[in-house]
Amino acid sequence: MPKVGMEPMRRQQLIDATIDVVAEVGLKSATINLISRRAGMSSGIISHYFGGKQALIEASVRYLLTQLKMVELSQTPHERLMKIVDLNFSDLQQADASTKTWLSFWGQSMHDPNLYRLQELNKRRLVSNLRYSFKQLLPTEKASQAAEVTAALIDGFWLRCALSRANHEKFSEAKAHCKHYINDVLKQHSIT
Repeated sequence: MPKVGMEPMRRQQLIDATIDVVAEVGLKSATINLISRRAGMSSGIISHYFGGKQALIEASVRYLLTQLKMVELSQTPHERLMKIVDLNFSDLQQADASTKTWLSFWGQSMHDPNLYRLQELNKRRLVSNLRYSFKQLLPTEKASQAAEVTAALIDGFWLRCALSRANHEKFSEAKAHCKHYINDVLKQHSIT
């Protein structure tokens, strides 16, 4: 009989194994057997907890997305903007396994409607979170424009760093460029 409380732990072990295996061999070559072996479990456990490989992959993407979620809303709008940038360039988002997994997911999302939906959700959430904070500081049209440009900068710099296998210093520089842009936009509107 399974121990009470083991399911969440095992599900997370399978998600972690999926991220590692996808980073190692790519999304298409990440088989149920490789993932279950990496997690130290039988291959049937994936079907038991997730129903199959596709659902496990989607759960893994959702896990990575939760790491980008804003939790603290009591901050000032400027602090929230800086936090959004920090989350997108966090150590987890820079980790080799995460960068390779994100790149695999993004590439596959062009061919997989469920992964595409998750990618669109992620994109909309990033712009929405940025817009929410910018709207408290700027006129609506300027806030929307600043949110779109900031999201593109975050994605573009992160992608450039990930594809070049940049070191921590390059990710830090990219994060600083994004924050500098935000501060410049606010200064243009006399907000310090």
